[in-house]
Amino acid sequence: MARKNSLINTRARIQKEAARKQKAQQLTQTQAAKAAEKARKAYENAQKADQKERARLYTESRIAQVNLQNEQLEQVIASFNNLLADALKIDSFIMWETLKQPLNLPTFNPGQLAIPEQPPVPQNYRPPELSGLQKIFPGAKEKYAQEVIKAQELYNRHVSEHAAREQMRQKKLAEMRNAFEQHYNDELQKIKNQHTEIDNFRRDFDARVPSAIVNYFTMVLATSNYPDKFPQHAKVAYVPESTQLVVEYDFPNFEIIPEAGIFKYVKTKDEITNTIRPLPQRKTLYNSIIAQTTLRTLYELFKADRGHCVDTIVFNGYVESINKGTGLPVRTCLTTVRTSHDIFDRLDLSKVDPQACLQVLNASISKSPTELAPVRPVLEFDMVDPRYIEEIDVLSGLDQRPNLMELTPNEFESLITNLFQKMGLETRQTQASRDGGVDCVAYDPRPIFGGKVVIQAKRYKNTVGVSAVRDLYGTLQNEGASKGILVTTSGYGKASFEFAEGKPIELLSGSNLLFLLAEHANVEAKIDIPENWKDPQYD
Repeated sequence: MARKNSLINTRARIQKEAARKQKAQQLTQTQAAKAAEKARKAYENAQKADQKERARLYTESRIAQVNLQNEQLEQVIASFNNLLADALKIDSFIMWETLKQPLNLPTFNPGQLAIPEQPPVPQNYRPPELSGLQKIFPGAKEKYAQEVIKAQELYNRHVSEHAAREQMRQKKLAEMRNAFEQHYNDELQKIKNQHTEIDNFRRDFDARVPSAIVNYFTMVLATSNYPDKFPQHAKVAYVPESTQLVVEYDFPNFEIIPEAGIFKYVKTKDEITNTIRPLPQRKTLYNSIIAQTTLRTLYELFKADRGHCVDTIVFNGYVESINKGTGLPVRTCLTTVRTSHDIFDRLDLSKVDPQACLQVLNASISKSPTELAPVRPVLEFDMVDPRYIEEIDVLSGLDQRPNLMELTPNEFESLITNLFQKMGLETRQTQASRDGGVDCVAYDPRPIFGGKVVIQAKRYKNTVGVSAVRDLYGTLQNEGASKGILVTTSGYGKASFEFAEGKPIELLSGSNLLFLLAEHANVEAKIDIPENWKDPQYD
């Protein structure tokens, strides 16, 4: 019985211990599960925090991108608004010396060839002297003598080899120096030639050679720093008879004005949008660009003309576009103005309203530049084609073209009458002019734009005085004409252009006359003034 009770007690203890272990194991598993759950939640929270941080950084990057786009847009608009102001800070005069290539000539650098190799040193070849003990050995002296002979032979061979290497080094050094000197002289000659070209350029400019005048002022316009996407293309001509510069300049088209008003980041859609800049605002800015560019170009040209080789400038501003009706390219004149050095120098461009300033200068400005409403140029660029400006003295004797200065008064009158008839006018009355020219009253048959036209042509050597222009204006008023045309074989001064400004008077110089004869009457002529020619004392 006692044994049975002992067995029962033992079994109870075992069951109790097993239950305890099972409970302990369950507790451990629960704790492990809780720890795992806690770790999982911590991981998820970390993941969410990481995603949130990444989302925050992404949003900030998109906002930064928008800010950059808005900043760049503001810079573009600011550059357009400051076209004239920026130019006033810069002196457009070109220093002749700055055109010369600097003397950055190469230097001779032979490298290791310049360093001669040290010759063999005799002492390094001589065997060491025999010591006192060595001398008593039999044959030591004979052996030493043989070593001295071998050392001498080795020394002599090394001296010979050294001399050969030195000779080769000096030969290569001489070849390198000769090649360098040839290259140096070639480079120096190129620079001298370029300096000579600049000196000749300056000499021709000072001598008022038309090609040099044209090249100089073309460089002035080419070096002007405009914002991106501006065409910066211009054609320049010079009329020496009138010391007049004629410029045909390309404006940017309306598309240069950004359509975007401001950029925004829409977080919910993750996209960048922009507001549209109001069309009236774009048109106002474009009109300002046209006006500022016109004044800026005139300023840069007059500022660069320190020697006053130009009295007046004619500026015609064009824009290239596609005719939506034909699909073909078309050039439209949006601004045209003629002004003199003296008048322009009196302006304070830092305080003017560009469009109001052009009105003061009697410029013709398109009423709607964005709609490409054209204006008629003060003077067509083609009428001062350089072919009709410069004469080549060497070939003048071989030139078979009729010389207008050698025609009889009747021949000159017929030529001028024929010219304007070819141009569409109906000549009704002509008479000989008291100064050897032509006075002609003609009619333009076009409706609205037509009417009576007074034409005077004068064969002059020197500049036509303002009195002739005043006389034409008086005749125009007396005849009740709608327009007056004065054409001469010479040119006009700034006083004439200033008097004609704003009046229905057109002044055509000798180069203009030659162009019109070739273009409309198919007459290739020339103007060579005879040495004994004297202009009438008209003024």
